[in-house]
Amino acid sequence: MTSFGHWLASPWRRSIVAALAGALPVLAFPAPSLWWFAYVALVPWIVLVRSAPTGKRAAYDGWCGGFGFMLAMHHWLLPFLNVFTFVIAALLGALWGPWGWLVRRFLARTPSRGRIAAGLVVLPSGWLGVELVRSWQGLGGPWGVLGASQWEVEPALRLASVGGVWLLSFLVVAVNVAVAVLLVIRESRLPALAGLVATAAAASAAWVWSPRPDTDGRTRIAVVQAGVVDGAKGPDRRFDLEERLTRRLVGQDVDLIVWGESSVGYDLDDRPGLARRIATLSRETGADILVNVDARRSDQPGIYKSSVLVGADGLTGDRYDKMRLVPFGEYIPARSLLGWATSVGKAAGEDRRQGSRQVVMNVGHGLRIGPMVCFETAFPDMTRHLAEDGADVLVGQSSTSSFQHSWAPEQHASLAALRAAETGRPMVHATLTGVSAVYDANGRPVGSWLGTDSSTARVYDVPLATGVTPYVRLGDWPVHAALLVLAAWAVTEGVRTLRIRRLAPEPHVPPARTAHESPARPGR
Repeated sequence: MTSFGHWLASPWRRSIVAALAGALPVLAFPAPSLWWFAYVALVPWIVLVRSAPTGKRAAYDGWCGGFGFMLAMHHWLLPFLNVFTFVIAALLGALWGPWGWLVRRFLARTPSRGRIAAGLVVLPSGWLGVELVRSWQGLGGPWGVLGASQWEVEPALRLASVGGVWLLSFLVVAVNVAVAVLLVIRESRLPALAGLVATAAAASAAWVWSPRPDTDGRTRIAVVQAGVVDGAKGPDRRFDLEERLTRRLVGQDVDLIVWGESSVGYDLDDRPGLARRIATLSRETGADILVNVDARRSDQPGIYKSSVLVGADGLTGDRYDKMRLVPFGEYIPARSLLGWATSVGKAAGEDRRQGSRQVVMNVGHGLRIGPMVCFETAFPDMTRHLAEDGADVLVGQSSTSSFQHSWAPEQHASLAALRAAETGRPMVHATLTGVSAVYDANGRPVGSWLGTDSSTARVYDVPLATGVTPYVRLGDWPVHAALLVLAAWAVTEGVRTLRIRRLAPEPHVPPARTAHESPARPGR
């Protein structure tokens, strides 16, 4: 054993190294945005796990690495949730325990070429299984899905139109496994090289044959980003600022104006004066205005976050109530059990209410939009369903003002590029305080981002597109395929185990003996 191996013999040291190795992939996401690093970031973690002395230790290394990844990915939550951030990271990190066991199962010691070839498929499938489970809204949603690190890589965006962000995750993990094999298992380099070639071939095929959205006209959409407005009268002062910024758009021939999340702090049915002021802005600019109301409703009990469309004549009646709420930020799961989180951080004091369905709004000029609120833009199924329902433009209204000086605003803005590429529909990511961004139907940026230091209104000429991407048509097929791979492997392993047991020789049982050391025989 090497000196480093002796050093790792300590369970605590090994756990720390596993957590640090698990945190490395975060560097591929904004703000560092080292997208290329994603293809090797898992290698130290994989190499460590395969060297585990037992399957139990490998599972523990997987857990520790998952803890490191979750904590690093959500480190900006620390000022908000404090110590509870570590609890969440530890709970979600446990999802990688079985993946760690799988890594050792396929890569430990000197595996055969067949086992390496199988591992190049099973290990990425196992990773997708983890991402699928943790993507449940109650566990925080699909924030930090590994494939999302490729949001600015054009070939990757083309692949996203075929299999969504899930296909990108699968291929990124497959490349990491192949690189790990090339580095530490010299006897099995051939299947690893074959895996890399197959990945490159798949990416090239998608680049050549996947359909591209057909451009069909343009629309002019304005984003109003107020910026940070603090103080006791913040909602009123913010509304006044948004009103002034919107008036700058008069005469600019816009088709739609979008305000950020929580841009209106009062229910518009209860405050008709505010609704009239927005309607006046709509008449002056000649465009409907999509605002976002974060308030207690007058017609129903509870607080809702809602995208509300206002036209020249007032409220149009189009309203979308946010369906997927942020755990702890907007509600506390199992509040009777976890309600103590409000005492250690800024968790939700009152649960907000959920909407029941997605909505496509007609804003005039033949333009149909699909609104979402906040971290709903992290869910690829939501944008896919909006595209299926006929939305021409996807619109996300967001606010990351609580995390203004962290990596969160840029991470959030980057997700819109993937959602646009997946659906073949342009997407507008309009925020209250930055970062705001607009992407075309291929996921490429339209104009520049509005950073967290901006308080302005900006018009974007957004190219419209037609056609249906394979991902919209086929859905989350990479996830389904991964689950089939895992099921097939489990069945194969079960059959193999039964066969070994049947072929094993019967254990020799010596005859019983009497107290006089002779075989027990009746009558003797």
